[in-house]
Amino acid sequence: MMNSSLQLFNHAHLTFAFAVFGIPPVVFWPFVSFFILSAIGLTKIIKDDLPHEHGLDKLLPFGRLFFAIPMGVFGTDHFADAVNIAKIVPRYMPWHMFWTYFVGVALIAASLSIILKINARLAGILLGCMFVLFVVMMDIRALVITHNARQFWAITLRDITFSGAAFAVAATQFKSAASGGTALLVAIARIFVGIPAIFFGVQHFLHPTMEPGFPLGIITPAWIPGNIFWVYLVGSALIICGACFVANIKARPAAMYLGIVILLLVAYIYVPVTIANPLDLDKGLNSLADTLALSGTAFVLADAIRGRTRREVSA
Repeated sequence: MMNSSLQLFNHAHLTFAFAVFGIPPVVFWPFVSFFILSAIGLTKIIKDDLPHEHGLDKLLPFGRLFFAIPMGVFGTDHFADAVNIAKIVPRYMPWHMFWTYFVGVALIAASLSIILKINARLAGILLGCMFVLFVVMMDIRALVITHNARQFWAITLRDITFSGAAFAVAATQFKSAASGGTALLVAIARIFVGIPAIFFGVQHFLHPTMEPGFPLGIITPAWIPGNIFWVYLVGSALIICGACFVANIKARPAAMYLGIVILLLVAYIYVPVTIANPLDLDKGLNSLADTLALSGTAFVLADAIRGRTRREVSA
């Protein structure tokens, strides 16, 4: 009964989008989500965060936004394309449609919580745990079935990266100088982001025709000027910065530099590609959201490391 009601609700809204705007609903609603969350987040940051930051640190509040917006977009995907996403739910789990909508709600709620800084610590911890569950329940199984296919390694490590970013968000919300939770979350975040970054960087050199960022197998369009330059630049940045995260050497400046490099990549490659492919979510908005989340991951890690250092000094 619940699944039938949700499907009816979903179908009514998708039909509305197609009828009024002439855009496929599976594309329309993720774009709406992207722009609404962007407007909410930018208003919040400009009003409450930027006046308290100086220099390059003014980029740090945007890390929270760059990570949260894609989570909201992916959550919207769970409603706009529920039937296809339900196929990803492991077969041994009952109520596939229920879990599809449940995860969609969780992603959107976490996105808003992080953007608005309302129970953001709890949201970050729960979101990080959810991505760990994705790895344990789905990604590892996919690796076994596909005999360690490179693309599924990239997906697995991407989920681990997002888990690390969520834990870093939670770490920024601890206020107590004596909190042991901050140090633990920052350490987990460094490892969860650092090891995948090294893997991703190596893949850039092994497969230079792929779009830089998360190496998910999409080929960089030939019309992007200097695309090979970006592949090697991003690959080098990922390897060097990932090593800094794992070794905990110059981790904060490494995170800042990586965030900036990936943000430039988003502007130079992924925004034009999305504009050129507005109706193809895989090559367009979802790829942009993935890469924007990677930039946000680096910035929130830098913010978490900064927060821990400040608290240790003040203590």
